[in-house]
Amino acid sequence: MEKTITKSGKTVEEAIALAIEELGVSEQDAVIEVVEEGGSGGFLGIGKKDAIVKVTADIDAVSHEDEEEDTEYYGDDESFEGDAVSQAEEEAVAFVAEILSGIGIHGKLDSYREEDTIFISVTGSDCATAIGRHGETLDSISYLTSLVANKFSEDYVRIYLDIGGYKKKRESILVGLANRAASRVLRSGEPVEMESMSPSERRIVHFALQSFDGVSTHSVGEEPNRRVVVAPGDSGDAEE
Repeated sequence: MEKTITKSGKTVEEAIALAIEELGVSEQDAVIEVVEEGGSGGFLGIGKKDAIVKVTADIDAVSHEDEEEDTEYYGDDESFEGDAVSQAEEEAVAFVAEILSGIGIHGKLDSYREEDTIFISVTGSDCATAIGRHGETLDSISYLTSLVANKFSEDYVRIYLDIGGYKKKRESILVGLANRAASRVLRSGEPVEMESMSPSERRIVHFALQSFDGVSTHSVGEEPNRRVVVAPGDSGDAEE
């Protein structure tokens, strides 16, 4: 199985080392493409750009190389769709790295794709600037990254960007809040109005309670104070 990952680092060598370590291959068994060499002149001329590399390796071929020497099939199974998505991922990762570099964040950047979604995660210290209040900056960066990625893909791709683990933690908190609100509704028979949330956070709550018997959800209010109401009733199409 051929696998491609994108990594960033302070130098090209560091990014390559991170990539081949995750793939579990040697540098000789990998196809390495330098996306960004890094250096000075980050976003708006501030900060320093991270180096970004894209590394491809045939995991199955490498893991069985002692048993099978015939690796002529390596890298032959490519398609236009794969190329297009790879370029979309590459451009999305490069854009995120440039944005973060411009605001002084130099973390570890990982990406992968599942179906129509490109997942990008950034880990490192001092990521709060890129998250913002209630994740507003993170949502803005995600939106801009989606615009960039879809310039290089014939089919629409979604961007799931998480910085400093914020989105994963926030989703867990929102699901917990949603379940507690639903339990209150079942006990009291009265609707519960939750805190104001962004559209993406409201979707998480609606989805979490789709299979919660005895309650329904809808949204009320105007942005940015729009919020989810959990009410008695059968689950149906949630109104955002």
